[in-house]
Amino acid sequence: QVQLVESGGDLVQPGGSLRLSCAASGFTFSSYWMYWVRQAPGKGLEWVSSINTGGGSTYYADFVQGRFTISRNNAKNTLYLQMNGLNAEDTAVYYCARDRFGADRGQGTQVTVSS
Repeated sequence: QVQLVESGGDLVQPGGSLRLSCAASGFTFSSYWMYWVRQAPGKGLEWVSSINTGGGSTYYADFVQGRFTISRNNAKNTLYLQMNGLNAEDTAVYYCARDRFGADRGQGTQVTVSS
């Protein structure tokens, strides 16, 4: 069955960096666009970033543009999100997903930005 397992979340100070990973299995990873979505406390899911099958095209929500970088390694069936310049508004559970609305997502990894 399809499995998406996120890791790398942590408590980080404002201005800090984190790298999230998502290990995919149970489907042909290289054939799917992949997405990161997040859910902040008390809010709904919101799209963060997308990457095409080959990794050559990437897209970002305005609120992360220039700070986050999405990438993938199809040989390792792994999706990444490099996050720099984190601020308190980035505090959320981050999910990797096979759709931009997060309907088909993993269990998530918690990112907390606080001093």
